[in-house]
This record gives sequence, structure tokens and C-alpha cells, in this order.
Amino acid sequence: MTTLKATRINLLDISSPPMRAFHTTWLTFFLCFFGWFGIAPLMPIIREDLGLTKGQIGNIIIASVAITVFARLFFGWLCDKIGPRISYSILLLVGSLPVMLIGLSNSYESFLLFRLAIGVIGASFVITQYHTSVMFAPNVVGTANATVAGWGNMGGGVTLMVMPLIFAGFVGAGYGNSEAWRYAMIVPGIALFIMGFMYYFFTQDTPEGNLTDLRKTNPAYKAKGKESEGGFSSACKDYRVWVLFLAYGACFGIEITIDNIATLYFIDNFHLGLREAGVIAGTFGMMNIFARALGGVFGDKAGKKFGLKGRIFILGVFLLCEGLGLMLFSAMDTLPLAVATMLLFALFLKMSNGATYSVVPFINNKAIGAVSGIVGAGGNVGAVLAGFLFKSETITYRESLFIIGIVVIVVSSIALLLSLSRKSTQEFLHPQSIPVLQEAIVNR
Repeated sequence: MTTLKATRINLLDISSPPMRAFHTTWLTFFLCFFGWFGIAPLMPIIREDLGLTKGQIGNIIIASVAITVFARLFFGWLCDKIGPRISYSILLLVGSLPVMLIGLSNSYESFLLFRLAIGVIGASFVITQYHTSVMFAPNVVGTANATVAGWGNMGGGVTLMVMPLIFAGFVGAGYGNSEAWRYAMIVPGIALFIMGFMYYFFTQDTPEGNLTDLRKTNPAYKAKGKESEGGFSSACKDYRVWVLFLAYGACFGIEITIDNIATLYFIDNFHLGLREAGVIAGTFGMMNIFARALGGVFGDKAGKKFGLKGRIFILGVFLLCEGLGLMLFSAMDTLPLAVATMLLFALFLKMSNGATYSVVPFINNKAIGAVSGIVGAGGNVGAVLAGFLFKSETITYRESLFIIGIVVIVVSSIALLLSLSRKSTQEFLHPQSIPVLQEAIVNR
């Protein structure tokens, strides 16, 4: 089967299917963070409005990421079945509804249920990674995956900065705090709803076309459709997938945890206002403009020289530096040092994210969606487990961060040990990938 996968990233190209998918996926994922975490920087206001306790806020943090575990597994499987275009459109249209309607909450229980439903939007990451994985050749797929995810993740930082401004705009228009946060959440909900239609009409599933059409006319895609039936099962049996599951829990899981608690952390520990805390917390997410892409670049470079072994080794080193940085950040009690160390561990955390998904496409080429879904779900399992620390009435946020740092270091050791195993670092490449590799070598 001939392939039209892109062997390089041309940012000025918006006409070819791979680059059109590249730009559409990162922009969509960017907007998804406004829906998924738009409520996070407004939590100090909501805490007062609904009279929430520390334990209840912890439950809300857990709810925001818990259902995403199952959503990522489901949408990873769905991408293999019907393709990323329709899968993303379904997710955006359905996910926009609880975002717009969370303002109807008038108690802890109703707010918790809406926050749980909003967590489904987190599955957007898996579809984003799947779409770029099938659009780009092996020589650049790690960089492509890391860049679209990084630029999309940047939405988490922008959200922490922008949502307080949208809230302030409604307050300036004469609404009280209780009304303003509710109306503010309608804005990202509408954006997601519109994007659901745009994704359907502006992208296609693969460089050759949409899966539903290709499976009717192309024998190779008919065969791949049958292979994908057992894709989830084969992915579950591969222990390397579960190591990546742990690794992603130790990086992306901590990222979305910080997105949830950063504003509260800086308000409670350094006595800042909502806007000031939002801006500082937002710089954490803004690191994604380059840091996650760097992880993919380093992963691809290590992969070209040392194969899968090099990609996994790079991941282990980045995780180790992330864990040490987290422990250092937790000990800072002056604002400048806290911000500096936060950015330090953020750099390695986000490079770990990118390095993880520079490995994913090489684990099982026949079940990219399943592997992406399982590993992506690992990120949310990590966030759920971290959430239990932050809901505890006896452990402070500082102590929770220190404990998490230790756990990340343990996970980094597992990744480093995996990189030393000859069997575990044999790359799984489908025979159809060989022409792409040959073409990539010629173009280097």
C-alpha cells in the first residue's frame, strides 16, 4: 500500500491532509482545555459561593480527571473503529454540553456531577495523538505528536490566565460573583460546540482519505480494519504499554493536577489575588509552547541513533529530573523561588510528556489507537491518585507535592530499567511502514 504520510513538518502548509490535521488538532485540543479546566482558576470564587471544604475540593479535582480514564480507553478504541474525524466531532459536541450547563449547579453535589461529566473532554488528547500518528512518517512522528499536544496543552496555561479575565468582564458588566462564574463557562462551551462541526468538515482520517470510504475500496484498509478488532487485547498484553501507562501518569497526570490546584496553591501559600495567581499558574501551562515539542525532538533524535532503546532512555532521564524538581518546588517558601522552581520542574515534566508519545507509535503499529488510549488513560490515573493526596485534611499541598516527587523518581527508575532490556526495545513496525522508512532515509 502506498502511503502519503508526511516526512517533514511544514508549518506554513495548510493544504495537505497531514498538515491540515496537524493545525486543526492542536487548535482543537487547545480549546478543549478551556472546557476541561476553565473552572479551575475560578475555584476560589466557587469555593466561597458554594461553601466548599478542602475535602470537597479534592473530590472535585478527582472527578475532573476520573471519568477521563474510561473516556480515553473508549475513544482510543473508537478511533481504530471509525477514525479520528468522527470521533473528535462526537466528543466535542457532547462534551460542550456540561461545560455550558455547569452554571446550573447550586450545591456541592450538582457541581461535582457536572465536573465529572466535563472530564470526558480529556479524551481529546488520545484522538489528537492518534490523528498525528497516522498522518506522519516514523522519522518525524515523535516531533509531530509532541508539538500538537504541547501547543494544545498550552491551552491549560492560557485558560488559567484568560478565564479570570472573562469572569472579570462579566463582573464589570454588572453581574455578581455568583452569576459571573456561571456565565463565564458558557464561553468555552460554545467554542467547543462550534469546533465539533469544524473538525468534521476540515479534516480527514488518513492521508489517503476517510476510513469509512477506504475500507469500502482499499483491500489493505479492509485487512487493517479486521486486525484492529484484536488491537485492544494485544495492547493490554504488552507490558511495555503498562510501563508507558505509569510514565504518563507520572508526567501528564501531574500536569493536570497542577492545572487544577496551582491557582489555589499560590493564593493560599503566597496570599495573591485571583488574577495574579492565575497569571503565575498560567506560566506553568505556557511552557508547553516549546517544552513538550522538545521532548518529541529529543525522542526522535535518540530514536534515529539508538532505536526504541534511546527513546525510552530519554523518557527515563526527563522523569528523573521532573521528580527532583517537584521536590525542590515543594520546599520553596518565597514567591520568586517558587515560580523559578515551578518552571524548572515544568520544563522536564512537559518534555517527559513529549518523550512518552515519541515511544507510543513504535509499540504496536496495528493498534495505535488502543495503545494511545491506554497510555493516555495512565495520565488520568496518575491525576486521580494525586487527587487523593490533595483532598486529605492532614497532608498539606506542599507535603503532597514532595510525596509525588518521590513517586515520579521511582517511575523514572522503571523506565530506565526498561531501556536496558533488549527484548522490550525491539521496535514493532508493520511491513507497510518499511517504504515510509526508506523514503524518510532518502529525505534526511
